Amino acid sequence: MDQYQKPAVRILTLAALLILTAVVLAGGFVLLQNMQDSKILMTLFAVIWGLFSVALLYYVLNSIAQTMPRKIRSVTVAIVFAGPAILILFWALVLPTLRSLRLSFMDATGSKFVGLDNYAFAFTDPIMLESFRNNLLWMFFGTLSCVVLGIIIAVLADKSKRERLIKSLIFMPMAISFVGAGVIWKFIYAYKGEGVNIADIGLLNAIVTALGGQAQAWLLIPFWNNFFLIAIMVWLQTGYSMVILSSAIKAIPEAINEAARVDGANAFRIFFNITIPTIMPTIITVTTTVLIFSLKIFDIVRVMTGGNYGTNVIANEFYLRQFTYGNSGQASAIAIVLLVVIVPVLAYNLREFRGRKTLK
Repeated sequence: MDQYQKPAVRILTLAALLILTAVVLAGGFVLLQNMQDSKILMTLFAVIWGLFSVALLYYVLNSIAQTMPRKIRSVTVAIVFAGPAILILFWALVLPTLRSLRLSFMDATGSKFVGLDNYAFAFTDPIMLESFRNNLLWMFFGTLSCVVLGIIIAVLADKSKRERLIKSLIFMPMAISFVGAGVIWKFIYAYKGEGVNIADIGLLNAIVTALGGQAQAWLLIPFWNNFFLIAIMVWLQTGYSMVILSSAIKAIPEAINEAARVDGANAFRIFFNITIPTIMPTIITVTTTVLIFSLKIFDIVRVMTGGNYGTNVIANEFYLRQFTYGNSGQASAIAIVLLVVIVPVLAYNLREFRGRKTLK
């Protein structure tokens, strides 16, 4: 009799825990609705209740999965733990993408089918062509500068006695958001006209005037102002490149370098014939990662120039079309174009990771 009672008791216990979990979840939502007047109390309760209820939910679902037959137990456990994340990703990423794809074939209000008109706009409008050109500048010069400087600093810092201090200073900008960096560099590029007190101009103009030059409105200079904006991304992302590449350089066996020195190779030959080929997979990974950053660049341009003076980029034009002009069709077409450009780069990056057995 005990042999049949134990499974029954376990099932009843799990059923009771499942009901308790449902009560906790529903009761928490009700209590949160009644705490609108006290934001601090509501926040504390939401954190505590959220953590406890999620842990309880996973515990109960895992316990139920463990009672399943052995053949399907592993699949059930995987569904319990990975299923919610997959559903959230589907809801937050896949569905919006499909909705954007549908809207890209509709008019500004999303009510009338217009075919490929929005895509024709994306590839023929002068502003969009300017945005594509600027994104190419960000992709090439921004990515190249980040990777090259990252390699140079990583190699030089590894040979310095103050390696940790140097790397910390170079990596520090990574802690700043793109918006924060834009605000900082807006002060550096600040220009308020001729005859202004030196205390009222930006750092760059202060240096230029101190050296006998003339202050400039750096962000208003056509074409070249893009490079002044790219410098901000280089300042932010070089630290990331340096850290990743430095770890790859340190992983090179010292015996290989010693053997090269014995054969008469100097530092430059070791660097170009041993270091670079050995860390090439890491260089490719870092390059594609920074490339994706440059493709999606938005914050810096939005904060610094708003896309004016010839500095517009694809993501900023999407923002303007959607939230300023209210044209959902054109905005969705731009978003799909940006997605199509990014996906191959991202797929290549993931393939490189798998090739290095990082994701295996």
